[in-house]
Amino acid sequence: MLILTVTYKVPLEQVEPLSTPHMEWVKQGYERGWFLASGRKVPRTGGVILARGPRQEIEAFLAEDPFVTGNVADYDIVEVAFTTTVAGLDALKDDGTKP
Repeated sequence: MLILTVTYKVPLEQVEPLSTPHMEWVKQGYERGWFLASGRKVPRTGGVILARGPRQEIEAFLAEDPFVTGNVADYDIVEVAFTTTVAGLDALKDDGTKP
């Protein structure tokens, strides 16, 4: 499991024009089966994406995010192997077979 944290490095007014292309890019991550959940940080200083898949491919995909290509945000990646979850979140567990 990858926790992708995006942090804005410019004022929100400079981020906002890239929000629609960014959300189209996010949709592609879901279509590829990589993204499991996503949303804004509160307060709105960036966002978080839970992802699963080939790390190198996801890192290359992150480089295509309009927030990155527009130089308004940076990503941090934390890799986690969840072993315990509440009922209903078993998809987050690392059973050793998923990339």
